[in-house]
Amino acid sequence: MKIIKFLFIVAGLLSAALGTIGIFLPILPTTPLYLLAAYCFAKGSERFHCWFTGSKLYKKHLESFANSRSMTLKTKLMILLPVTVMLILACVLVNVLIMRIVLAVLLAFKWWYFIFKIKTINSAQ
Repeated sequence: MKIIKFLFIVAGLLSAALGTIGIFLPILPTTPLYLLAAYCFAKGSERFHCWFTGSKLYKKHLESFANSRSMTLKTKLMILLPVTVMLILACVLVNVLIMRIVLAVLLAFKWWYFIFKIKTINSAQ
């Protein structure tokens, strides 16, 4: 039992680290990685879970989404625009047709998901 809790903590730390890198490197998805970290910490350690959900990074990037599956328009755009620029740049630089198709599908899916699956809220809520 202790080994499983330890593995959840390690997975949570890894997910939190990758999610934090994703803030600066938009190709890594910050929100899903932070969700995974919160889940792993909840399963592995109450202390780590409390620490993570109390951190500024969690509150800024995930709290509204975790509570209501919603984001402000500003947050959505701050996530989507850098990723869009990077994926379009990758499409231009990659000379392999299948990779261009994969990147285009990824870009279309990301926009579809943010528009239709994540509710947009006012920043005052």
